[in-house]
Amino acid sequence: MVLSVPNVSEGRDPRVIARLRDACAVPRVRVVDVHSDADHDRTVFTLVGPPMDVQDALVELAGACIDLIDLRRHDGVHPRVGALDVAPIVALTPDDEPLAEEVALGVADRIGNELMLPVFLYGNLVADPTRNRPHHFRTGGADALAEAIEEGRLRPDAGPERLHPTAGAVLVGVRPPLIAWNVELPDASLADARAIADRIRESGGGHPGLRALGLYLPERGVVQVSMNLEDYRVTSPARALAAVRRQAERLGVTVGSSELVGMIPRAALRGTSPAALGLERFTPAQLLEARCPELRRPEPPTYR
Repeated sequence: MVLSVPNVSEGRDPRVIARLRDACAVPRVRVVDVHSDADHDRTVFTLVGPPMDVQDALVELAGACIDLIDLRRHDGVHPRVGALDVAPIVALTPDDEPLAEEVALGVADRIGNELMLPVFLYGNLVADPTRNRPHHFRTGGADALAEAIEEGRLRPDAGPERLHPTAGAVLVGVRPPLIAWNVELPDASLADARAIADRIRESGGGHPGLRALGLYLPERGVVQVSMNLEDYRVTSPARALAAVRRQAERLGVTVGSSELVGMIPRAALRGTSPAALGLERFTPAQLLEARCPELRRPEPPTYR
């Protein structure tokens, strides 16, 4: 059994989201979680199933994204380069990586050659450190990526050597369980949120494996620090939230509630609680083990 967490660039139209969900609910694949956000204009699906069936599900989802999503009309705050923006296969432990890599390479080949969508591999599927993470492709958006292809600085790993006019490109990789975590700052400005994100992210001298952006959410009328914790065993949610609180206190702004996007391994909450993390809408159904008992459980975390 393998786990995949594809992200699509549609988070507002419930009819479209339902059709995308149906597309990836192929036989023997369970869609165990759907998280949509109107401000980000993005939906995160969590899929689990046998390897070849999950591969089929991702190809079906990519085809549905071509039919249903037009990036030219997308105006969400989340960076993106594709209708099916990213399709990671999750390796829960190092022992799971060979199978995850095999599935990911098959997904990339099929999306590129069957659907004629350009596919870029990232992470441990490539040796180039400048292609280690999705943000290396998203900087500047789809226009900048198209320019890099045209100038020969980047070449898709599968599919045509040009972006699809409405669906862009797909990023395919293998990664450990990533935790997507948003923290609202109810009385802060966008400049405050960006300053906090700058200081806590790894590239700004903050915690390892922590990616952060400061964003304004027009639907909610509030700013947030949007974070990806690339490996909770290195930087836990509790440490990430503590870093946000320290920087917010320095700026004299209030930290509001937190939001978990998708699911979380139980071990990532060890030593804390959802309430302590400000997760007002957390339910046990968001625990990976609760919804996916067929998956191998992650190794205990060793926080640094």
